[in-house]
Amino acid sequence: MTWQTVIAQTSELGESPFWHPDEQTLYWVDIPGRQIHRASVITGAVQSWAMPSEPGCIAPARSQGKPSGLVIALRDGIYRAPQWGGALQLLMLAEHDTASTRFNDGKADPLGRFWAGTMYEPRDADKAQLFSVDCRHGQPPVVELKASHAVIANGLAWSPDGATLYWADTPAHTIRAWDWDAQSNVMSRERVFRQWPGKPAGWQPGMAGYGGRPDGAAVDVEGNYYVAMFEGGRLLKLSPAGQLLEDISVPARCPTMPCFGGDDLKTLYLTTARYNRPAQELQAWPDSGCVFSMRVGVAGLPVNFFQD
Repeated sequence: MTWQTVIAQTSELGESPFWHPDEQTLYWVDIPGRQIHRASVITGAVQSWAMPSEPGCIAPARSQGKPSGLVIALRDGIYRAPQWGGALQLLMLAEHDTASTRFNDGKADPLGRFWAGTMYEPRDADKAQLFSVDCRHGQPPVVELKASHAVIANGLAWSPDGATLYWADTPAHTIRAWDWDAQSNVMSRERVFRQWPGKPAGWQPGMAGYGGRPDGAAVDVEGNYYVAMFEGGRLLKLSPAGQLLEDISVPARCPTMPCFGGDDLKTLYLTTARYNRPAQELQAWPDSGCVFSMRVGVAGLPVNFFQD
């Protein structure tokens, strides 16, 4: 398997990619760049949409069964954009202190709720949380706190049968899992899905001895969990039991999040970062910040749509 640079335009911190099946386009965000991007992977043409603050994550939306823009988690709240480039409509204001906390990783669940986790920027306390926002059937937003005790929310994903929910805390080098009842939206039986050693004391970029920490994730139809290992230069494929199946090198030190796309959902896309990275690293990995792709043998799960 070989990575291709599918989008050469760089992002400072590419995140939250998804393949839009109706448009045949790839979406992703640049968090510090305050941009949402979408692109034709055939022509490479990229459209960009400036945001008023950092977009932590996005998901495609449907209203009454019809495509209807995006749902967007900005620093201060969750917003709806019924169309590309249109006015943003507030769904919920953030409950956190926006001076120290912003929304980060998130996506829609299989039944159409939007989930977004937060990131505590001082990174010295486990104040990050995970919320779900339910606007189905046109109801006003029903917001629930689903998990907490993390520093940076990442790695949100569901198993193919919807019975397992995954959520990572990046600085803790830990992915947790829960049993999840989709109808009641209840999480139970919390456990550690996979954990890695922390960053060695004194480690600097370019040194050996560190495999990275879990960032964004995606799941294939067999239930395998693909996780980008930030600063590790690799993407890991884990079995539903958490066993390592593949360790895939990436042409960037800081991969951020995979997703599956294409007509057969067998194209694996991967966003990456170059924000605040050392000059020598960017010289060694000049495509850092680009979007990569490779063909895989097992299809991924399609993107879930937010429903309202």
